[in-house]
Amino acid sequence: MLKTHNCGELRAAHIGQTVTLAGWVNRRRDMGGVIFVDLRDRDGKTQVVMDSGRSQAAFDTGDAVRPEYVVQVTGVVSPRPAGQENPNMPTGAIELLADHVVVLNAAKTPPFVIDRDDEVEERLRLKYRYLDLRRDRLQRNLIIRHRAIKFIRDFLDARGFLEIETPILFKSTPEGARDYLVPSRVHPGKFYALPQSPQQLKQLLMVAGIERYFQIARCFRDEDQRADRQPEFTQLDMEMSFIERDDILDLVEELMLGMVKEVSLVPLAAEQFARISYREAMERFGTDRPDMRYGLELVDLSDIAGASAFKVFAENVAAGRPVKAICVPGCGSYSRKQITELEEIAKEAGAKGLAWMALDPDSGEMRGFITKFFTVEQLIAITERLAARPGDLLLFASDERLIVYNVLGSLREEMGRRLGYKDQKVLRFVWVIDFPLFEEVMEEGHYAPSHHMFTAPKRAHIPLLDSDPHAVLSEQYDLVCNGFEVAGGSIRIHERALQRKIMELIGFSIEKAQDQFGHMLEAFEYGAPPHGGIAPGIDRLVALMTGEPNIREVMAFPKSQQAADLMADAPSTVEQRQLDDLHIALALPQK
Repeated sequence: MLKTHNCGELRAAHIGQTVTLAGWVNRRRDMGGVIFVDLRDRDGKTQVVMDSGRSQAAFDTGDAVRPEYVVQVTGVVSPRPAGQENPNMPTGAIELLADHVVVLNAAKTPPFVIDRDDEVEERLRLKYRYLDLRRDRLQRNLIIRHRAIKFIRDFLDARGFLEIETPILFKSTPEGARDYLVPSRVHPGKFYALPQSPQQLKQLLMVAGIERYFQIARCFRDEDQRADRQPEFTQLDMEMSFIERDDILDLVEELMLGMVKEVSLVPLAAEQFARISYREAMERFGTDRPDMRYGLELVDLSDIAGASAFKVFAENVAAGRPVKAICVPGCGSYSRKQITELEEIAKEAGAKGLAWMALDPDSGEMRGFITKFFTVEQLIAITERLAARPGDLLLFASDERLIVYNVLGSLREEMGRRLGYKDQKVLRFVWVIDFPLFEEVMEEGHYAPSHHMFTAPKRAHIPLLDSDPHAVLSEQYDLVCNGFEVAGGSIRIHERALQRKIMELIGFSIEKAQDQFGHMLEAFEYGAPPHGGIAPGIDRLVALMTGEPNIREVMAFPKSQQAADLMADAPSTVEQRQLDDLHIALALPQK
């Protein structure tokens, strides 16, 4: 080894020992005759003293080094002079008096500062990701990611799970997003698809009798990017046989509690995970991924507003459309400009406008255009139901139910951000259960699965598939944390006839179903056990546990917002001979 100790390892117990360290020059300070260098490796930092009075050779070498040079230092561990200790460094009680310094590799001046977590334009960071990863915060994130995955493996191994790899090259099948396709050279005109998830394969492993499977699985989806989305991502893929829904929920809850306690930088808000239905989540929070760290819950005012003289509300209630509102504390003095900002958010979410009321902070009197359409008794009833106080702002929505959910859910999230509720450094988990099997909106005249086509309906609801499919509830469940879906799963269909029935409802012909899923349908005829699973997202969970707003901060080599690798310049063009080998001709769009 080129070093006897790591840079973060030395303590007072090492004083007097001759040691060798190797790492990067983090900072360099020339005091005239004495050069101080903070030497850094993954383990931490140690202050190295290159004193011309002790070793002229070491000082001369130190005089030439600059930040990010890779150096090897041999010297004696010494206590720092009294009063010069650094309590902010684990090695702050000691320093290394250099006797011999070797430059292992010089370095150009980096395009951004490495030793501080200064704000750097993301495109520059991604272009020089190998330098970005030297920074303390990024290294910390990767260490936590490693520890989280190790915890998962140990936890599941102790409970009888087998880790099994599934193919990366598989068949293209509809799973909700566009596939990444891989052309086959030996089968001209045919393509593999990179897996959006190992969904079919893990179900086939249950048919194979594995019973308890998991995998730290790489998944690929060709979809538009956002803060919690990447073209390639990692999930904990799990499947179990002979279980019921609560068996999976209990196991995953135990896993999450243990993992957060052992590796997370952000603490749990509560050790008991709430369980609420999809309908309750939508009614209370306007979304099926509610952020439970704060209130601002949706309240139904249909009975009061429907009896008012405000025509829009009255007509909507008469037509079966609800009136709901949220009460935002302390925002009753919002200006016209601020209200207009909220109105734009409401319109983007589907509203035609934004109705509001505000309680004067001093008098408690109500202001707002729509107040004149309500009696005093109705205004009092509204404030009581919303538990509104002087200085509060009331935001209303009335339309089709899904639009009301979307509008007030968006406003709730925006106000939670403005009021700082979303900045709380805690993790609050909630299970969302009892999803509808199908989306309310049809797709091209067919039913659209709310999860995926392998999700089982509740057994008691199977007869409704023939009479009222939209009334059918499924065995789907999602785990949500701080407003992000961190895991999704379901009890699966394990009977061929029921799977065919679902495929017919979503518009699959017998021929199409046989072509794309024939292998699964046939497998179900050979004694498929009841089974179910879930897939927590590793990237999102680690981002939450490290307090990062973006999953790119917990991935070693992420893609940009445009799904590009700026470091390697990918995707890139390829040579014509490669296209010829694959029998591919390009038909590029006109510029």
